[in-house]
Amino acid sequence: MSFIADNLFGDILSDETSIIPGSLGVLPSASLAGLPDGKVRLPGVYDPIHGSAPDIAGQGIANPVGTILSVAMMLRYTFALEKEAKAVEDAVRKVLDDKEDGGYGLWTKDLGGEATTQQIGEKVVEALQSLL
Repeated sequence: MSFIADNLFGDILSDETSIIPGSLGVLPSASLAGLPDGKVRLPGVYDPIHGSAPDIAGQGIANPVGTILSVAMMLRYTFALEKEAKAVEDAVRKVLDDKEDGGYGLWTKDLGGEATTQQIGEKVVEALQSLL
């Protein structure tokens, strides 16, 4: 029962704290086989907090940022590729930042924008290519 209660409590916390960044769509997550200390590579399972969002599959409205940032976590914690992880995070930041701040200012509907899943993904790749 404790496992179920802990997972339910964690799920409620993640749903409630999503108000800070504005959407569950931008939150990465990881289930790691230990505590990250920057020295040991940790196997893990990485996915966005929101899961696969099957209710909106194929509509082009899912926010891919949580998934992309989960990849950054994987690069950092499982593969010890800090430079590459930071580049992914910086690319996402560039896509989401306002144009006045040097970004693309692209947001999906859950963040109040009109960009599609594919448009965000393509811009992250473009930004990442310019950073690496």
